[in-house]
Amino acid sequence: MDELQGGLAGLAIGPVRFHEHVGSTNDEAARWAVAGAPDLALVIADEQTAGRGRAGRRWFTPPGAALALSLVLRPTPAESAHAALFTALGALAVCQSLEHGFHLPAEIKWPNDVLVERRKLAGVLAEASWEAGRCQSVVLGIGINVSTASVPPTEACDYPATCVEDCLARRGDPQRVDRPVLLRAILEGILEWRPHLGSESLIQAWQGRLAFRQEWVQVVAEGQDGTALAPSREGQVLGLGRDGELLLRDSRGEVIHLQAGEMRLRPTSRLV
Repeated sequence: MDELQGGLAGLAIGPVRFHEHVGSTNDEAARWAVAGAPDLALVIADEQTAGRGRAGRRWFTPPGAALALSLVLRPTPAESAHAALFTALGALAVCQSLEHGFHLPAEIKWPNDVLVERRKLAGVLAEASWEAGRCQSVVLGIGINVSTASVPPTEACDYPATCVEDCLARRGDPQRVDRPVLLRAILEGILEWRPHLGSESLIQAWQGRLAFRQEWVQVVAEGQDGTALAPSREGQVLGLGRDGELLLRDSRGEVIHLQAGEMRLRPTSRLV
């Protein structure tokens, strides 16, 4: 963990808690938030044994092979109005770190997964706590597969997975990824994009990295146990609305607006 701590020197964040082993960094950060953690307090773990993504899916984080971090954010009233976009903020920060640091073309599978080569490399989970109509805190969790050991077995994946080092190797640039450098780049991206939460520039940056543009996809609303809560929706991905909602054109030519929530998106074999 010393190597990860060294990568944070001089960064404008709050206090940091490092864990060799933890159940879930989001759970740790949420408990810290209730106890009064300040804005930008950070939880980092070398290994997660109960990490999770949307709909309660397990996030695989073996020791020394991935990044698992959660930020406690204390939104301003203006940020509270756009709290749903903290997920996009985290995903953009991950994309930029991959693009600038490793020249990997990253995409965002709406609403919260980061893909490289159409495989899931990172996931973002933002969990907000509200009281009397005001957002008291947002825990922004990010998990990134760094080395091959972090990629879960195929039978454990809900979507094809990859990692940074495997992507680099396939491009003829095999190297060991410096986790502290990647961690710092992600946090710098979050600090860079936070003032733009809710802005057109953030939506445009997200839209420019939106996966499956002009392709047909199926979107299913899911409960915490992964079961479908409503019939699936299918359509051609047109882009994003001004508030980050996904725009689909269905088979009748009608445009569907889907709000981010517990959604599972999958490409279909249908041709445009």
